[in-house]
Amino acid sequence: MDNISILIGGKAGDGIDKSSLIIGHILAQLGYRVYIYRDYPSIIRGGHTFSIVRCCRDTIATHLDSVDVLLALNQDSLDLHKSRLNTGSLIVYDSTSVKSDKGTGIPIGLIIKESGAIDIMRNSCMIGAMCKALGIGKDILEDVFRKNISREIDLNLKVAFLGFDEAKESVRIEKLKQKALPLITGSEALGLGLIKTGLNAYISYPMTPSSGILHFLAGVSEKFSLKVIHPENEIGVMLMAAGFAYAGERTAVGTSGGGFCLMTEGFSLCGMAELPVVVLLGQRPGPSTGLPTYTGQTELNFALSAGQGEFTRFITAPGDAEEAYYWSGVSMNLAWKYQVPAIILCDKTLNEGTYSFDIESIREIDAGGPLLWDKAGIYQRYKNTRDGVSPLAFPSDKDAIVKVNSYEHDESGITTEDSHLTIAMQDKRLGKEKYLLKELEHYETVKVYGRKDASTALLFWGSNKGPCVEAGSKLGLRVVQPLVFSPFPSRRVKEALQGVKRIICVENNATGQMADFLKCRGINVDQRILKYDGRPFTPMELEQKL
Repeated sequence: MDNISILIGGKAGDGIDKSSLIIGHILAQLGYRVYIYRDYPSIIRGGHTFSIVRCCRDTIATHLDSVDVLLALNQDSLDLHKSRLNTGSLIVYDSTSVKSDKGTGIPIGLIIKESGAIDIMRNSCMIGAMCKALGIGKDILEDVFRKNISREIDLNLKVAFLGFDEAKESVRIEKLKQKALPLITGSEALGLGLIKTGLNAYISYPMTPSSGILHFLAGVSEKFSLKVIHPENEIGVMLMAAGFAYAGERTAVGTSGGGFCLMTEGFSLCGMAELPVVVLLGQRPGPSTGLPTYTGQTELNFALSAGQGEFTRFITAPGDAEEAYYWSGVSMNLAWKYQVPAIILCDKTLNEGTYSFDIESIREIDAGGPLLWDKAGIYQRYKNTRDGVSPLAFPSDKDAIVKVNSYEHDESGITTEDSHLTIAMQDKRLGKEKYLLKELEHYETVKVYGRKDASTALLFWGSNKGPCVEAGSKLGLRVVQPLVFSPFPSRRVKEALQGVKRIICVENNATGQMADFLKCRGINVDQRILKYDGRPFTPMELEQKL
């Protein structure tokens, strides 16, 4: 079995998320590459929640519709996912709460009661039974449990082993001869990329799907000397971030579309005041609250036009954990080099997806320093240079008076309404885009997969990378991924599409926002495949639509 898909389901509060992660670690120990998809309602307890853990010999970034193993902790988990089962799929269920005429029933509820364990340990018992069914030894089960469970490990292991002993081996999963890779979420990858490039402060009001970044960075804040702050609302978040940037602290904020609405005036202030702030914008289906725990690509237009007035901004949309790590670091560096705000477009699929992470495959990134004042003459915060980038000084410098201004201003930061100065300063700010675009020539802003000479191209962005690369490659298509949207590398995209006679655009929104964006830049999309029910594409689903 080279490509295995395991679904574990229960109700919210059953520990399904933690269970799927432990299953992922077990499979990773065997040398497999792993991707985990989480599906849960926006309630604290009750309702149906499930995770799909997929493992493969090769790198993957998407789950499958069908499952080879179904682990059912309650009746819904069996009834709602019957259509996913293949011929020969394994079913393991808790016989004390699930009725089924197929599969292997394990009296998990009884085991928990007799062991004096708490109800949430039912998933440990289920994982033990799964290991026996797949021919995975107790040694690997114990090793993973001890590394990933911090409370009552001995009792968890006891019920896991009892579940193991109750099950029977149905198939033996092969151990691969390749290095085990660590598992991280997209949120963790984003946070690590920011840390790598000198993050000093992270400020956020919790809002799915970006909340995971806040939780992760708060958990490692002492190790990396980070200031992690949760203000009263998103307005406070953005203004506090602007203050940190003014003081010379590398700062990022996290939010979703509803929170970014509140941030846009402060975001525009950063554009006028030339303050480098990185925004992690977790998209979800909308408008308004939309589906708060599901996925979407609905904020491209918003990111491109957010904030009143006109100013240069950097926008990127990574598609997997490695790209999230790399481009979050690049965003921080470019924001500080050019003194512009930056946006990283992400979503639930990327943020909450768990990936095998291969850091050795990623181009090295370092924290590039900004242009600093040389202390010659009187300091001018907005000195009009050839590329629009003014030397920086910070309030702690006793030789400089550092004035930033949201009003139009002269080179010293003094408010002005003079027409000539207004034109000069606006040209200064907008002129940075040309130099930023030139610098992006050194980065891989567009990637091409699949059959690179094919006359039909599949064009996608962001977290659609996994299903598009798999389905497009299988069908012999040229698969093209733009990674940067502002400033947009039009020449690179057109080169990637050279010789293409038909372009199909795949997006998780209802209108085809990237397709419309490309049309304005002379790239005409022939057909659109759109999905906007809050669920990501899967390779088989996309293949059928293609």
